[in-house]
Amino acid sequence: MKNDAPATVDLAALLAEANVTDVLDRLDRELVGLAPVKQRLREIAAFLAVSKARGALGLAGTPPSLHMSFTGNPGTGKTTVAVRMAEILHRLGYLRKGHLVAVTRDDLVGQYIGHTAPKTKEVLKRAMGGVLFIDEAYYLYRPENERDYGQEAIEILLQVMENQRDDLVVILAGYRDRMETFFQANPGFKSRVAHHIDFPDYADDELFAIARTMLAQGDYRLDEEGEAALREYIARRKAQPHFANARSIRNALDRARLRQASRLFARATPVTRDELATIAAADLRASRVFQEA
Repeated sequence: MKNDAPATVDLAALLAEANVTDVLDRLDRELVGLAPVKQRLREIAAFLAVSKARGALGLAGTPPSLHMSFTGNPGTGKTTVAVRMAEILHRLGYLRKGHLVAVTRDDLVGQYIGHTAPKTKEVLKRAMGGVLFIDEAYYLYRPENERDYGQEAIEILLQVMENQRDDLVVILAGYRDRMETFFQANPGFKSRVAHHIDFPDYADDELFAIARTMLAQGDYRLDEEGEAALREYIARRKAQPHFANARSIRNALDRARLRQASRLFARATPVTRDELATIAAADLRASRVFQEA
């Protein structure tokens, strides 16, 4: 019998032709730091390319398991990476559409008998062909409430993750310690999740670089004293409760822009282009982060 399989496959070319390399390079530009996360994504992309190559060369194999767990603190880029992961899976032919549907417990769990199943199935219907991203997934499981309907949503999810894994990838996300407890209480999820990726917190210099990038995207910049104030703000804010990495920095910059607008408007005189583009130290130091210190 004639074997029509090619003799070789160029793995790098396979990724390039599918534009996966472009997605990975774009992620490098979009997100500061996160070196271990980016490395894991490249490893997963390489693994999927090898799986495709094995099929092209006529080697037997089973479809790779693609469900994932993203753990880490808020604002570490989990949703952004999930979007890019969906693109990679689509471009390599593992997903029909490659879109991402992001949900929380409220989107899946109903408040009365007979409400949860329709809600969960509707979300799954929207996500088919792409990625379902469940943020703070551990809130689905509330053993302390015997009348909670989260278990019904979990059972539906587990069934779909197993029976329709060729048409849907589920990414469970949340704090690391809570996700570990969730997996221990729900071994069905743990057995179906093949890839666990931990997102580290950003270092001070990385947060400063993120802030400068955010400002530049809006045609803003910091003056010299503003840069010093921002570095001090980052150090102080990280030491306070409820710090959410890049999300907290974005919120701080939004408030600084409001203060800048108020400061310029209060002058009641014409302003220059440079003044409109500059965030000053005073716009940052008016924050409660400095006042509380």
